[in-house]
Amino acid sequence: MTPEGRVKVGIIGSQFQADIHAESFRLMPDEAVVVAAASPTPGNAERFARKHQIPRWFTDYRQMLAEPDLELITIAAPNSFHCQMTLDAARAGKHIVCEKPLCLTLEEADLMIDTCRRQGVLLLYAEELFFTPKYVKAKRMADEGAFGKVYLVKQAEKHFGPHAPWFWDVDRSGGGVFMDMGCHGIAFCYWFLGRPKLDRVLCHMGTYVHGEKTQGEDDSLCILEFANGAKGVVENSWARRGGMEDRIEVYGEGGVTYADLHMGNALPTFSEYGYGYSVEKAPSTQGWSWPVFEELWNYGFPQEMHHFARCVRGKETPQATGEDGRLVQEALYAGYHSAALGAQVTLPFRPTGVNKPIDLWLARRTAGARPSGKAD
Repeated sequence: MTPEGRVKVGIIGSQFQADIHAESFRLMPDEAVVVAAASPTPGNAERFARKHQIPRWFTDYRQMLAEPDLELITIAAPNSFHCQMTLDAARAGKHIVCEKPLCLTLEEADLMIDTCRRQGVLLLYAEELFFTPKYVKAKRMADEGAFGKVYLVKQAEKHFGPHAPWFWDVDRSGGGVFMDMGCHGIAFCYWFLGRPKLDRVLCHMGTYVHGEKTQGEDDSLCILEFANGAKGVVENSWARRGGMEDRIEVYGEGGVTYADLHMGNALPTFSEYGYGYSVEKAPSTQGWSWPVFEELWNYGFPQEMHHFARCVRGKETPQATGEDGRLVQEALYAGYHSAALGAQVTLPFRPTGVNKPIDLWLARRTAGARPSGKAD
């Protein structure tokens, strides 16, 4: 591997999130270039590579990892594959960007972090809310004292359901909407407040709309209590009609701010006939819609990948790491257990006999099947 020039990137995956990775590197090309892609689905790797003008493609990601010039691998595959792919990439000497959530279990998280550390490679956690321009501005104002002592941070992300079938399969995803999007809100509140110790988690969830598709929850509400006295409120839904909602609220003793990721970046539009793409997760463009411009930039994806490439070159210190992903994983565990118990769960929380986080909630349906854990 060369210590200079643009970082050579390989992408594992060929669907929605992989498209975001490829386009993000294209939008900010000075630090990195995508030179390879891998997908096991026949035809997908070639289609994806040709679409994004990537010169090499593979049906087995392990073959891609053998390419000597590759330095950074991004993982845009179902959650159940994150751990093994990370281990394989680390042992091949590649730095890793792993999509959220980090993995399925705390055991996997610890193994991923330890293996990357021993192999001397970076494990970078793809949490784009750390790079979203509106949210970065809100944090900068908070850090400058604009709101005084911040006592409450809210983050909400809601839409009518995920874009790929595997999200509905809890064995592949590890959970429902809380696993899919609650991981964003947990990470955001933790980051925004300066990474204080997380003390307690209280969560409520249910399956209200999509019970025919999934065992997973399609709506959740989570309250995080931090050691510094601040609270985080995380709202998520796969049951909200009308497209994507993504917003934050910040409350301090000296001020408040609100940021809606789409309002201010959208064109309020009414169409009798519908049209092409509006915004992520919008199922229809007939009637009122809010098409967004420069969507990836407003989300923070190009800035995130640009930062990660600079980390590989030692130009910046990682802002989102495997350790952040592990903290989120523990909070997800606690949230599912809290929803099952109807009570707060105190951290540290490391239950035994867990294959995936949602098992801690699904166990409520079987008398005596709850894994051992700690609750208030």
